[in-house]
Amino acid sequence: MTNKISLHRLLGVSLFGFAVLVFSLSMTSLVQASSNDPGPNSLRMMTYNIRFDNPADGVHAWPNRKELVASVIRFHKADIIGVQEALEYQIQDLMELLPGYDWVGVGRNEDGGGEFSAILYRSSVVAVKAAQTFWLSESPDEPGSKSWDSSLPRIATWAHFVTSSDGRELFVLNTHFDHRGEQARLESARLLKEQVSKLANGLPVIVMGDLNATSEQPPLVLLSDTPLSDGRSLRDGFVHSIVPHHGPASTWTGFTKIEADRRIDYIFASEDLPIHYHAILTDKLEDRYPSDHLPVLVEVELKD
Repeated sequence: MTNKISLHRLLGVSLFGFAVLVFSLSMTSLVQASSNDPGPNSLRMMTYNIRFDNPADGVHAWPNRKELVASVIRFHKADIIGVQEALEYQIQDLMELLPGYDWVGVGRNEDGGGEFSAILYRSSVVAVKAAQTFWLSESPDEPGSKSWDSSLPRIATWAHFVTSSDGRELFVLNTHFDHRGEQARLESARLLKEQVSKLANGLPVIVMGDLNATSEQPPLVLLSDTPLSDGRSLRDGFVHSIVPHHGPASTWTGFTKIEADRRIDYIFASEDLPIHYHAILTDKLEDRYPSDHLPVLVEVELKD
């Protein structure tokens, strides 16, 4: 009888201990999950080189893929999107396909035409307080200007956003560095840091775009390692996301397949803007990518 009671007691203690262990592990998982989840003041940001409308692209020409591009933006519920290579009518196509979105920006050419580095946004989520475009040159206020070894005029469009729900503010810049000029890319990164330091006025900052350089090359090193004038650093979401990066480590497809080690599209956030999630999206339909670049998506949280 004594042995049976001892065995029952031992079994009861063991089961109780196991239950406590399971409960503790469950609570730990819940705490970890909740610390990873963004709060109610989160925004989804996307950068997307949508490829200019080139009829020579054949099956990949814009009329055959504009719905795919819009579908990616819609499905992933992006609140603010920086697009590169967009011609004005391509942006208008997206506006028709994406009710509830608006946009800011001008073309890179002297007359305001050509490719845009526009910023699209959900007008129910954020409003634009101010917006402007400058040129990546030694004369940034001169439309159509280019400098150094740049092959084409290049631009950056920025917007000062205010959230509709509670008036929180955010500075967003979208750009497209030159695809040929090495010096131009480096000087563009330097100019970009100077302009953000001057224009952001201490607001949380997002810098995104097609930078035509990989992370170990000088323009990206400068962006990552050199702080803004107020001492804040810009952090690459691929590296600093609270939840580990999702997707490939490349953003270039040429429409057909993901090319290894070609991560040239980025979203940076100032250190006061936590990046909860970072993904390079591989959505495609019938084995076709919507663009020759993959979009990058982050979710950030505007703190008090």
